[in-house]
Amino acid sequence: MAIRNIVTEEDEILTKPCRRVEKFDARLHQIIDDMKETLQAAKGAGLAAPQVGILRQICIIDAVEGEEPLELINPEILSQNGEQSGAEGCLSFPDQWALVNRPMQVKVRAQDRNGNWFETAGEELTARCICHEIDHLQGVVFLQKAERMLSQEELESGDYT
Repeated sequence: MAIRNIVTEEDEILTKPCRRVEKFDARLHQIIDDMKETLQAAKGAGLAAPQVGILRQICIIDAVEGEEPLELINPEILSQNGEQSGAEGCLSFPDQWALVNRPMQVKVRAQDRNGNWFETAGEELTARCICHEIDHLQGVVFLQKAERMLSQEELESGDYT
């Protein structure tokens, strides 16, 4: 495994839609393992392949402490319910935080590293991360969905009103 460089906002790859994964092989497994290691080293909650320079529909969600990271390949949101508004950041946009509205719950269909289809659901932070990372796969960054940017004082206080 290897830690990959995380591209930042200047890189136009972040605005390009990703291609579907067609080959489920050792190379894909290596990319996924590298992404997991990169995410862990960066202490993030999610990472999408374009953030490490790969235009493929792959993302990793690691939003629940003590649980294994969720690997989503060719993901699609099946349903979403409720609404949450909260602070959101991104490893590709260091030190930038915004108030973003997301669904409270999402159900997603994706493939695992071996190409098997599965469905899973997430709530609260996991739902936020799933939506954020799937947006990356479509070339959409969180700033495009931001209601407004947040100040350091608002982040520290948790008061976004």
